[in-house]
Amino acid sequence: MTAQIDPFHAIAISGLAHRLKAAGRSVIHMEFGQPSTGAPAPAIAEAHRVLDADPMGYWESPALKARIVKHYADWYGVEISPAQILLTCGASPALVLALSMSFDPGDRIALARPGYVAYRNNLKALHMEPVELPCGEAERFQLTAAALAALDPAPQGVIVASPANPTGTIIPQEELAAIAEVCRARGITIISDEIYHGISYGLRTPSILEVEPQALVVNSFSKYFSMAGWRLGWLVVPPSGIDAARARMGNLFLTPPSLAQHAGLVAMDCREELEANIATYARNRALLLDALPGMGLGRIAPPDAAFYIYADVSEFTDDSMEFCKQLLEATGVATAPGIDFDPVDGHRFVRFSFAVSTPEIEEAIRRIGPWLKERDRRPAAD
Repeated sequence: MTAQIDPFHAIAISGLAHRLKAAGRSVIHMEFGQPSTGAPAPAIAEAHRVLDADPMGYWESPALKARIVKHYADWYGVEISPAQILLTCGASPALVLALSMSFDPGDRIALARPGYVAYRNNLKALHMEPVELPCGEAERFQLTAAALAALDPAPQGVIVASPANPTGTIIPQEELAAIAEVCRARGITIISDEIYHGISYGLRTPSILEVEPQALVVNSFSKYFSMAGWRLGWLVVPPSGIDAARARMGNLFLTPPSLAQHAGLVAMDCREELEANIATYARNRALLLDALPGMGLGRIAPPDAAFYIYADVSEFTDDSMEFCKQLLEATGVATAPGIDFDPVDGHRFVRFSFAVSTPEIEEAIRRIGPWLKERDRRPAAD
């Protein structure tokens, strides 16, 4: 039987935004989690060079794999081998690869709610059962070891996301270690989505590999390295999973774009330019955290990292999708409805992406404030 999966509602919002823009409206795109900056300048220069010098083809860059190995040693003090790295066409195929090699149809996989919409939908598409654990303010919108330990029966797997989408919250290392301990004791396989590593605001983002070397890790060049359109990511697998991962990669996806691999290798050493992007995100974050409470959006998940504000809009609506449509049509500011990330409570949340320019954030604040001021207030959610 064909699996039924839900649509990605932010795509519909984005479609409306582009239609408004084509009609001459000024639109600020805060609906998707992608940097508005491009790839680092030296990476783009390398791509130009390669286009003239290399006919390209199916290829896995040994140099890029070696550089990723160095990245884990430098950032986390973790030793892995190049053979454990599968280069993929972004994080999305890496997630499909990790799920398909680790679990069988019917397996139960735990994940946080709210969480990235594609986790739930990929599990359904692969005929696995998402076990969504409600994570609210008390848990800082993150999975806990206690919640995993309480599941009966134990799931076959868990997807951990730290920093998380849509909230930007980080799991501290001691809690990450406790999660790993529960998973070892209960035979739960861990898949860790670490795509937002490198984008944080004062807190460290530990890798699951620091506490559980048998975990699978999904990562990408889309966020920190500002290369979303280049479609380049990777999956780290334990040594015992190398053959299964490579068999699936070769049949399902072949290889990522050769051009992106050349550019990605250079991008990994463009720290000065990349850290300047983080400084912009930090300014944008500060502006929104200062402005939103005065607009009636004071209940915000702690944005430790990534580039999101996940805000409770229940004072204004109980329909986040309609709220996003009306906000876009009235102000030209595109946002993502919480129902993408939480099918139960997401009707009262909206996600703002601040991975745009600071002038755009300032303009968005100028537009949103008066619009909210004119709306009728509802009793705040408990």
